Amino acid sequence: MTIDKNNKDLLIIIPAYNEAQTIEDLLKKLEMPEIAEIADVLVMNDASADSTNRITKSRKHAVVTHVFNLGYGSALQLGYKYAIRRGYRYVIQMDADGQHDVCNIRPIYEQLKTKDADGQYPDIVLGSRFMKDSAGYQISFGKKIAFSFFRKIIQIFTGRKISDPTTGLQGLSWRTVLYYSEYNHFDDKYPDANMITQMLLLGFRVVEIPAVMHSRTQGESMHSGLKPIVYMFRMMFSIFAVVLRIKVLKMDTGATNDLEIW
Repeated sequence: MTIDKNNKDLLIIIPAYNEAQTIEDLLKKLEMPEIAEIADVLVMNDASADSTNRITKSRKHAVVTHVFNLGYGSALQLGYKYAIRRGYRYVIQMDADGQHDVCNIRPIYEQLKTKDADGQYPDIVLGSRFMKDSAGYQISFGKKIAFSFFRKIIQIFTGRKISDPTTGLQGLSWRTVLYYSEYNHFDDKYPDANMITQMLLLGFRVVEIPAVMHSRTQGESMHSGLKPIVYMFRMMFSIFAVVLRIKVLKMDTGATNDLEIW
């Protein structure tokens, strides 16, 4: 595999849909020397009707703009394809709404490059809101129930306890990005607990670290209105489909062996 001649092995992917109110402040923070020296930034503009595209270009960051709104998952997957084509070794994905503090970038990046007790590098590093050393994060009663439900489902099917099963703040190794970039390996709408379940069942190495996150203060969440109800049903069926495909039908069970070694 050929590495792009930018001398940086980390790409930060930011899916964005009508985030003009928050994305400029986020990009300014990502331009701080301690982050800019190790990472490039790619904004996946999912057909925003506001000035998200103009703001990103004015700050000289790479941006890919969809003609039609394709959804959060599709935006990420196209970002993964970009990362593979450009030869990045690691990806960190974060939201454009300001909830994911940029102070998490360095710890996630360092964790991706740290071997475990068995001498293996992690494939996925989850930034968790709910670990012992995480910054305080307030959630509604309904979300607490949903998170508890997904934690239990993941534990039942994989044997792993994941404290934050819906975190969008994630660091990915090159082989994870390659796997996700391929057809039918990634949810095009809501890649959350279903993808964590999938990757654990396939044998990818998933670790969690404490993260600093903030509540959204501007703009509209993709889980606003009736969307959380749709999300819950879609996520349940998606998790069960993942379990059926991998544990019952034994599909993709050799995925980790088929990926090229860096």
